[in-house]
Amino acid sequence: MLDPRLLRAFVTIADAGSFTQAAERLQMTQSTISQQLARLEDAVGHGLIDRFARPIRPTTAGERLLGYARRILDLQQEAETALGDPAGTTPVRIGVPEDIVNAEMAGVFGDFAKHHREIRLDVTTGLSRDLTRRYRGGEFDIVVVKEAAAEPDCRASFPEAMAWFESADSRSEWPDPMPLVAFPPGGLYRDTMFERIEREQRRWYIAFSGSSLHDVLVGVEAGLGLSLLPRSATAGRRVRPYAPFGVEPSMVVSIYAWETGGLVAELVERMTAVLAARLHESGRW
Repeated sequence: MLDPRLLRAFVTIADAGSFTQAAERLQMTQSTISQQLARLEDAVGHGLIDRFARPIRPTTAGERLLGYARRILDLQQEAETALGDPAGTTPVRIGVPEDIVNAEMAGVFGDFAKHHREIRLDVTTGLSRDLTRRYRGGEFDIVVVKEAAAEPDCRASFPEAMAWFESADSRSEWPDPMPLVAFPPGGLYRDTMFERIEREQRRWYIAFSGSSLHDVLVGVEAGLGLSLLPRSATAGRRVRPYAPFGVEPSMVVSIYAWETGGLVAELVERMTAVLAARLHESGRW
């Protein structure tokens, strides 16, 4: 491996055309810069500077090395600059349900990252029960989850209005057994759906299972079955409330964070404001 210090001595000598001037530029003695050049020549096995020319100039081998030496030194400087820049060096790990990352929340993330360049936001979406488990296991700094009731250590919680939905294009009564569109096992709404429909003493089956809220909404829009969904997620979708089942009791959207101060607390406050505005609007629907 070629020592960048020796390469810098070689390039400076070649540019200056003089050992004396090169030593002055690098603020070292002429003896030291001569020794560094000699060490580089020993390493590559070629003479690199014609010492008898006036002004001195690179040898043929030196001319071949010169371009590579400049590029190596430029890359070294670039690497040192990059490592000296703290941008993106401090991660903040966030877990959120998929539908929480809307335009407003993305705007909060973008503005926060813009004003705090040292922060890197690592955002993971998933099902609330899995997010809760991972937060309690220390995998997230901040988590937003949907749950039946908030835990005592939550920073804030808001009611999330729930209702049953069907396709806006549905034209007839649903058959018996009734088809359902559901999340996979472990999804929060799935268990609540089953409990409600069994209270109605209706037979049912899973006609479509989607791993994300988007997939479930697409299934409902396509008329594959009924589903229990948060009202806030259905705006602009081709679905309508299923009147015979009416509405369900609200669930809650809660935000948790381990840290109570600093930049994490600032971000939690801004995320909380977005949640409050969104869920307040959906509750008025």
